[in-house]
Amino acid sequence: MNPLLDALNTLRLTWRLRQLSPDITLGYTIKPVIFGSIAARLAGVPRRFAMVEGLGFVFTPGREGFSIKRRALKRLVIWLYRVGMAQANRIIFLNPDDSAELVAARVLPAGKCFLLGGIGVDLKEWAVLPPVLTPVTFILVARLLREKGIEDYAAAARIVKLRYPQVRFILLGGLDSNPGSITQEDVLVWVKEGILEWPGHTEVHPWMAQTSVFVLPSYREGVPASTQEAIAMGRAVITTDVPGCRETVNDGVNGFLVPVRNPQALVEKMQLFIESPDLIVSMGQASRRLAEERFDVHKVNLRLISVLLGGVQDEVASS
Repeated sequence: MNPLLDALNTLRLTWRLRQLSPDITLGYTIKPVIFGSIAARLAGVPRRFAMVEGLGFVFTPGREGFSIKRRALKRLVIWLYRVGMAQANRIIFLNPDDSAELVAARVLPAGKCFLLGGIGVDLKEWAVLPPVLTPVTFILVARLLREKGIEDYAAAARIVKLRYPQVRFILLGGLDSNPGSITQEDVLVWVKEGILEWPGHTEVHPWMAQTSVFVLPSYREGVPASTQEAIAMGRAVITTDVPGCRETVNDGVNGFLVPVRNPQALVEKMQLFIESPDLIVSMGQASRRLAEERFDVHKVNLRLISVLLGGVQDEVASS
């Protein structure tokens, strides 16, 4: 949040890009999208691209809506996006809601957008493993941020455990310095209650292998990599009907979409899986098919490279 430092780093990056003289630049995450695009333009890079992997905290309302501070920050970010994206030849998005919001805010014209979908996963690395059916085990993998719906997950787990004490709930993820972060004390309260297991920030694959259903009650995403990994492994999914999350679930086919900030809706779908474990298997199989269709990283990379090399102008214009 230091504009002078951002300006200085933009000039440093411009100088470095002039030294390297690349043909193409691709910036992703908010500061590289904004300041990296400006630096690339100043350095004379002929083909400049930016990828929006999600609009994030600033564009996600809190429980009481947008606070005065967040509204002011959102206006600033929209203005910076407008300046930065004007310097890019094309903007790549992971979901259609993000591009529609920025187009509506007059940040960029629709013809400049390209919809990539998720960034994809290696389907060999995330190979199918049979889901665990006894005990039924739910997992949430995310940074410990309130906007990931972690408090809703814990609230749902508390209710479910009263009726089904054998069911496991795993929370995988590390602490974060983000303004919307959950503290270690918060998590340890849930652990001491016996509601959640929290291994912290650790390798995902061994823990995912122990699970039945993946849960992500997030308030907004790009297209979450954690969900892509889960469906590649053949896990049914419960997630929220919000931008980014809804791209990973065909409701009623490979999982369920639930309203945001609604622990009771999570409870209802969790109980459905507990009482009908055959759904865990059938929806998990549907998840793997969805991963093969949409989220194979090799297919995604071909599309991305094609965009960067200018091979999909017609598709871009119609996205």
